[in-house]
Amino acid sequence: MILHEIAEKTRERIASEKAAFPLSELKGRARECDTDTGFSFERALRKPGISFICEAKKASPSKGVIAVDFPCVEIAREYQRAGADAISVLTEPYYFQGQDSFLEQIRRAVSIPLLRKDFTVDEYMLYQAKLLGADAVLLICAILSPLQLTEYQEIARELGLSALVEAHDGREIEMALGAGARIIGVNNRNLKDFTVDIHNSIRLRQLVPPEILFVSESGMKTREDIRRLEENGTDAVLIGESFMRSEDKAGLLRQLRGAE
Repeated sequence: MILHEIAEKTRERIASEKAAFPLSELKGRARECDTDTGFSFERALRKPGISFICEAKKASPSKGVIAVDFPCVEIAREYQRAGADAISVLTEPYYFQGQDSFLEQIRRAVSIPLLRKDFTVDEYMLYQAKLLGADAVLLICAILSPLQLTEYQEIARELGLSALVEAHDGREIEMALGAGARIIGVNNRNLKDFTVDIHNSIRLRQLVPPEILFVSESGMKTREDIRRLEENGTDAVLIGESFMRSEDKAGLLRQLRGAE
C-alpha cells in the first residue's frame, strides 16, 4: 500500500535529519516560539459556511507532476486574495516533490493559516512544523498507533498547533475520537487503488459529533459536490488538484462557493 511505503520513506528521511540536527536542539528552538497562537487554523474552519483549505502541491503519486512550473509563493498569494480560509502546503519530497522551504516561503508571504501536509511519523516533525511556520499538522490514523496519535496531538497543542486527524473508515474515526481529536478529516481517496469517492466522507460524517470539526479531503470538483457536503454538515473541504490545474484559481473558488 502506497501510504505505508511513503511512511517508511519518511522514517528514513527523518532519521537522517535527526542525525544532522538532534531532537533536543530542535525542541529547544521550537519552544522558544510563541505558543499562544489561539489555534488560528481551527478558528478559520469554524467560520459560518463551509471553509476552503486550498492546497499548494507540485506532484502526487497518483497523478505524477501536476505543476511543472511551481511558483509556490505566487500560488499562495493568489489563494489568499481569492478568499481561501487556509492553505495546505506539501513538504514531502519523494512522492509529492515538496520541500520544507515551500512552507517557509509561503509563511513569509501570506497571513492566513497554513497546514503542513506531510506524513508525520515522529514527534521530530511536529517541532519542525512549528519552526517552519505552520499553524497545523496532519496526523494520519493509518500510519500511527493510538498512543502515538494521542501523544502527537498533545505535543501539537503544547506548541500552539492544531492537528488535522485523517481517517479513512469507521474504525479510524473511533481511533481519532478516542485520542481526543478536535478536527477529523476523511480522505475520499482510496490509497490502495487511488479511486476517489466523496460519498466516503458523506457516509462517515454521521460518526463524528457536531462539536468536532469535520473536513472532507480530495475529489471535490463541482459546486454540486460542495453543496452535498454543506448539506451533510461538513465544516471544511481540502482541495488540491482541481485548484493546481486551474488557470483561474480565484474564479474556481468563487464557483465552488456558489458566488457565481
